[in-house]
Amino acid sequence: MNDLDLGMNEHFSEPLEWDDATCYNRGKVLSEADLEDMKERYGRYLDVDNDGICYRTYPGTHPTKGAFFTRGTSRDPYAVYTENSDAYVDNMERLLVKWETAKGYVPKPEFRPAGKATTDGIIYFGTTMASAEEALDILNEQGVHLDAMRIRSFPFNADVEAFLENHDQVYVVEQNRDGQLRTLLINECEIAPDKLKALCCFDGMPVTARWIVDHVLGGGKAARPVPAIKEVKA
Repeated sequence: MNDLDLGMNEHFSEPLEWDDATCYNRGKVLSEADLEDMKERYGRYLDVDNDGICYRTYPGTHPTKGAFFTRGTSRDPYAVYTENSDAYVDNMERLLVKWETAKGYVPKPEFRPAGKATTDGIIYFGTTMASAEEALDILNEQGVHLDAMRIRSFPFNADVEAFLENHDQVYVVEQNRDGQLRTLLINECEIAPDKLKALCCFDGMPVTARWIVDHVLGGGKAARPVPAIKEVKA
């Protein structure tokens, strides 16, 4: 998962190295041979594997098979325009299946267990990682132990749900005013809102370990942010 700080600023990273042997897995793409051997009619939105993910083709793959017209949601499994309500419902329900299938493919969360058994946890993602992990070290020295989870993707998989279920109270560190990740966790995992304590830093500066420590020790109650630079009147 990305965030605004990472998306709008420049950051240093280790030099990147490309392996020429790397081969992309482009998913369900039919080749000319696949289309030639196909006995049934090809359907761009036909879910033949019951996983919600349909096979696609590249333009020009086959001279007579595999072509389709791309348009909005008013189409049937064969990409033909329709105003039939049943076809629309079928497509919407297929997308729900695809959403569930995606949970098994997206990057899994990373865990950092506390040094001692605890029923409290903390969740972070994106550029909050370094500050959150530094805060965990500080809290550990002060006798406050939190199991940690770094979320790396959405939709959430079963590991995320299990982490929430196994803890009584979980802090959610974010760099936005509205607690967007917390809202996603509540809605998608059907977690009681009181269980997730929002730690939202939105003062325009990158969140610090000290900020996280202070708000964890304060029970998740965030004071109004104080600007690092005060306004100077002329």
